[in-house]
Amino acid sequence: VQLQASGGGLVQPGESLRLSCATSGLTLDYYAIGWFRQAPGRDREWVSSISGSDGTTYYTDSAKGRFTIARDIAKGTVYLQMISLQPEDTAVYYCAADYVPLLATIPTDPDEYDYWGQGTQVTVSS
Repeated sequence: VQLQASGGGLVQPGESLRLSCATSGLTLDYYAIGWFRQAPGRDREWVSSISGSDGTTYYTDSAKGRFTIARDIAKGTVYLQMISLQPEDTAVYYCAADYVPLLATIPTDPDEYDYWGQGTQVTVSS
């Protein structure tokens, strides 16, 4: 199983970015995909997840209304569309995969995710 995150960059406050997580070796129908971020000196924090079974989406409070997670099962890719970015969104963003049985709770704890991508830097600065 491999995950590769991309799409990060340097943007000004209020601008947008779309991150991509390209997966291989797994089927998105059976794996929850989560986006996490880690700012310097801080713990890795959960941002959003999409369930494998039915595509239900979940967001942390700071992401609601600004971030949208979506997937293209045929391409094996999960996206994180981010709008109205702020300096506090600056971090390395990671995608991760977790096999979640049907009806099980989608985890938000990074320790419960089995596979990780390498991370992509998002910097929001004027």
